[in-house]
Amino acid sequence: MELLWFIIVGVAAGWLAGQLVRGGGFGLIGDLIVGVVGALIGGYLFGLLGIAAGNGLLGSLVTATVGAVVLIVVLRLVKR
Repeated sequence: MELLWFIIVGVAAGWLAGQLVRGGGFGLIGDLIVGVVGALIGGYLFGLLGIAAGNGLLGSLVTATVGAVVLIVVLRLVKR
């Protein structure tokens, strides 16, 4: 069941990050990958900064979305 929530949060965070960083989503698989990698990056960054987003669904979504936005911005900078 936790894996299902992880996938749902990953897809939602990837889609939301795509919407926030002008451009749109990346399709279901792309959003999932961006969201999951974003969750790892967001968790690392939040831990590094001493920020606690909470352990619930909303906290996980915020953490993953922030990480996904950072990932997209960095990828777009590298792509240029």
